[in-house]
Amino acid sequence: MSQVPGAGASPDRAGRPATVPVCGGLDGLVIPASVMSLPTGGGRVESATVRTGLVSGETITYCQVDADLFPVDPAAPAITMRVDLPYDWNGKALMFGGGGYNGTIPDLTGDVPFGPTGQPAPLARRYATFASDSGHRQSPTAPPSLDGSFGVNDEALSNFAAGDALKKTRDASLFLVRHAYGARPAEVYFAGGSTGGREALVVAQRWPTAFDGVISAFPAWNNLSEMLYVGYLAQLLSRPGAFPGVDQQTLLYDRVVQACDGLDGVKDNVVSNPGSCHFDPRTLRCPKGTDAGPTCLSDAQIRAVTAMSAPFRWPYRIASGEKEYPGFPFLAGADMRTPFLGFGTSAPANPMPVTSGYGMQFWDQWVKYFLTRDLGHNPLAVDPRNPGTWLARISRLSTIQDRNDTDLGPFARAGGKLILLHGAADELVSPYSTTDYYQRVRATLGAGPTHAFLRYYVVPGANHANFGTPAFAAATDSLSALEYWVEKDEPPVGQVVSDALHHRTRPLCAYPGWPRYRAGDPDTASSFVCAH
Repeated sequence: MSQVPGAGASPDRAGRPATVPVCGGLDGLVIPASVMSLPTGGGRVESATVRTGLVSGETITYCQVDADLFPVDPAAPAITMRVDLPYDWNGKALMFGGGGYNGTIPDLTGDVPFGPTGQPAPLARRYATFASDSGHRQSPTAPPSLDGSFGVNDEALSNFAAGDALKKTRDASLFLVRHAYGARPAEVYFAGGSTGGREALVVAQRWPTAFDGVISAFPAWNNLSEMLYVGYLAQLLSRPGAFPGVDQQTLLYDRVVQACDGLDGVKDNVVSNPGSCHFDPRTLRCPKGTDAGPTCLSDAQIRAVTAMSAPFRWPYRIASGEKEYPGFPFLAGADMRTPFLGFGTSAPANPMPVTSGYGMQFWDQWVKYFLTRDLGHNPLAVDPRNPGTWLARISRLSTIQDRNDTDLGPFARAGGKLILLHGAADELVSPYSTTDYYQRVRATLGAGPTHAFLRYYVVPGANHANFGTPAFAAATDSLSALEYWVEKDEPPVGQVVSDALHHRTRPLCAYPGWPRYRAGDPDTASSFVCAH
């Protein structure tokens, strides 16, 4: 195995850590179970390889360390993890969260969610970066992030849904960082979106001293609650004539944007004031309410679109205490046609078509592997309005999947800082849900104490993870903002978000603010003010 000259340097005489990692010395290293605060069977480094490649357009040399963390249950899969250790280390570390059902290691050379264009990713900033597959490997034949088969094993389920793999990976990674550089990181950060955004909130809730700062983007924090909602929609959309085809989806989106685009003072194809957008889908009703093609919506489609855009409340109690899911902003600027993540081109059915929506396929996997643990179970046979014999299991899963602790006081008192981000046009995880969580934190801690450690930004026109061609492809330097806040006690002020597709900028307005056009170039952030 090749080594870069200087590898293996020890801390200098001033006690500063080495900036060049010991790479070859990590190969085969045993990771003791005692270094992890949660039970494991210990771990082992499977390989440690010096790599050189382009990261953010810059040639970076780093040591890629691949390791396995062994389970307590012999039937459970191992946690597969990776740590990238850069030469000229900046003394800091960042953990990436996953997406969907996970099952793969995130790209450690990539950027944080909604990361800035034209600026270096964390590894190019010389962060030590790390992540894991959260305790299971996705089947190579499954669509990306849509393999829930690990859910039949309790340890694997807890690793993923309760977030146990996060702490195990963090502890093992910092052990490897210490071995590589001879020192602990000065700061450790976490960044993730969707499932990774949920994981970001999990670490702040469960291990308040484990990370100095957290970026949580479009977080699926109430995962069980969203499952009930998506299951309800799956049943609704599977009814004859209820599913709006791509033409009807296009019609709805275009008419909503046409009606609400100018509410911010400028026509730019972005609904920047979604709180004032209340489109009535009944204005698109076909004559007599029957399906008449792409120029109108039938009564059945109007009922479906209305349900997809409204809260779903279940008439029973679950152990997490959640009572509803708030619905999606399809009547306020979200686009249900987004490739892969949208609502697809065909109605839900059994077996679930791969052309149905991502959420429908997620529900299918959840029913088969989390809820019933029966691969042959019909996902449409489980009614979230009346689950019958499945209620007890649903309630049990809610304690694992709904990560809804709003007392972030321990995280704040430890000096932790949290940046919450969500696109106002998200079609997969509702921005209303993140707003709900933010408001609960404020109610728990108070407005002032919350403002001291948390900022929440809703980006108009941004969808889920910038998939497809969103109206506004959000890009903002949240990591630098977090660094200044944590390391220099300088909270975010005057933040700007760019549109990576349409080459324009907007002010990044703290909730409940939204960018209102004032005067000047409509493609420039300085032409807008944050209105409330």
